[in-house]
Amino acid sequence: MIKTITFIGNGNMALSIARGLAGKYKIEVVGRNRKNLDQFEDNLGIKISKYELDNFNIEDRNIILCVKPTNIISVGKQLKGKAKAFYSVLAGTSLLNLKKNIQSEYTIRAMPNLGASVGYSMTTLVGDLPLKEEALALFNNIGKTLWLNSEKELDIATGLAGSGPAYLALIAEALTDGAVKEGLKRSDAMEVMRGLMGGFGILIQDMHPAILKDAVMSPGGTTAAGYSALEEGNVRYSCIKAVQKAVKKAREL
Repeated sequence: MIKTITFIGNGNMALSIARGLAGKYKIEVVGRNRKNLDQFEDNLGIKISKYELDNFNIEDRNIILCVKPTNIISVGKQLKGKAKAFYSVLAGTSLLNLKKNIQSEYTIRAMPNLGASVGYSMTTLVGDLPLKEEALALFNNIGKTLWLNSEKELDIATGLAGSGPAYLALIAEALTDGAVKEGLKRSDAMEVMRGLMGGFGILIQDMHPAILKDAVMSPGGTTAAGYSALEEGNVRYSCIKAVQKAVKKAREL
């Protein structure tokens, strides 16, 4: 029997995860606005069950909470019953806070990223151990997963993988702009950048970044010249600070 997954919230993250689960799980979506629920169904491309949030009964359901962290209290007040399994993708929202607002037999914090929409999320998880294997199996449908030992580690992973697509997008855009500045057509620069990122994504799976860098950088060559400019611009330090600031923000939410 195919399990049913109930999404509470119908934003971009919910849609990304639902796309990965469609066909493997029955999908239900709960939200405040009927028009938005209908749009969610259209975007997903399959028929789903849709419900209004007010007084929705989560009894014995497997739910994935995909709302804004600031809405946890108001959403919790509108739900009835006790869920069987409760997965939250809310950044910075502790297990204690989740359990205080939404009743469930087991609770898991999960942090997927934008790659979920194409089946390449990096999802980190933490929570009640009896649900560990089921949680990993669920989120394996949208990419890679990693179980962590503490919520502190999950907040750190949020600053790396959760926010990471935005950092890499900035770097990709900047490198493309550099090629355009030197005279390459924008369309060609974009194609070259996408090929670069695609190949790098495969290489980095099995190579340490330092080894990959050394494999490209020959003495006195073009890469060494460009790499020196990145170091002069404090790119390494800025990346470290980006993760640090994101982790700090996650803990403040």
